[in-house]
Amino acid sequence: MKLALAIAVTLLAVSPAFAQAPGAPPPRMGPPGQQPPPAPKPTKAQVQKVVQTISADKTKMDAYCKLAKLQQQMSALDEKKDMNKLQALGQQADAEAQKLGPDFEKMMDGLEQVDENSPEGKEYGAILASLDTKCK
Repeated sequence: MKLALAIAVTLLAVSPAFAQAPGAPPPRMGPPGQQPPPAPKPTKAQVQKVVQTISADKTKMDAYCKLAKLQQQMSALDEKKDMNKLQALGQQADAEAQKLGPDFEKMMDGLEQVDENSPEGKEYGAILASLDTKCK
């Protein structure tokens, strides 16, 4: 469970820096000094749907498992404060996250609003942990 939530946190922390494709227009932002509104918190049904979609697709499942391994490596590097390697792994993680689709990204963005220690956070973590058990 903690691995799935750690992946979510890592993706949220790293993805914005790498999400923009070269040559892509800059993200739309509100007036200067204003933060964009937070992504809506996902429902239990939305989390379950994303997990089922990933579980049913071998390519997506492989990408999720690679992402989980990258996150473990990133956690170790974060403790050592090795920003160069962390950035390189972040780019790899972003590439794997892209393979999981926009619904996964939207869900992860919304999970930022969920306290992992709350009953809801624990429930979402358990749902996401079902993916971890399928990784070899």
